[in-house]
Amino acid sequence: MEITEISPAKNGRRVVSLEDGSSFPLYSREVSVYALRAGSEIAQESLEEIFRDVLLPRAKKRLMYLLQRQDRTEYQLRDKLRRDGYPETVADEAVSYVKSYHYVDDYRYACAYISSQQQTKSRNRIRAGLRQRGISAELIEQALEEVYETEEEELIARLLVRKKYDPETADYREKGRIYRFLAGRGFSSDAIRRVMEQQRNNCR
Repeated sequence: MEITEISPAKNGRRVVSLEDGSSFPLYSREVSVYALRAGSEIAQESLEEIFRDVLLPRAKKRLMYLLQRQDRTEYQLRDKLRRDGYPETVADEAVSYVKSYHYVDDYRYACAYISSQQQTKSRNRIRAGLRQRGISAELIEQALEEVYETEEEELIARLLVRKKYDPETADYREKGRIYRFLAGRGFSSDAIRRVMEQQRNNCR
């Protein structure tokens, strides 16, 4: 593979460009260590060594640093490495590394994002915000269901306490009255049944 250009970049780095259109960043001393020069050939073995021994450890360290500062999605991490000039294969492997230790979890991120935004944004705006962060539509819907269902059931349980509902002594009419009250407040029938059933089981 021919090296077509070695151009200066920020922070003392050089961008090594190859004839296939790909490129990767190295520090000046690393360019010297591997004796890389524009117009010369680089063996596939040397290229793999640079990716494995130089770029991958650096990409992993970069992601760990980013995640220490704030939670991010897989898409955001890959995009950050891409902007830093890392090859796609290196970025994918680095993201897989942090994902294997659960340092990054798109579902966890989505649930946290929804919880922090649900008081001020509509569900559609929340969906749009998560899509911009690279979360899949399937995960978004799962997270929305999880967060809103949990919130809904917690509210139902609090209202049952406020209404002094006792599942052990409540007869059919009392249960129907409570059910209609909760349904009238906009709670889903499934959530009402789950909470009332759970409270009944807890009394056994």
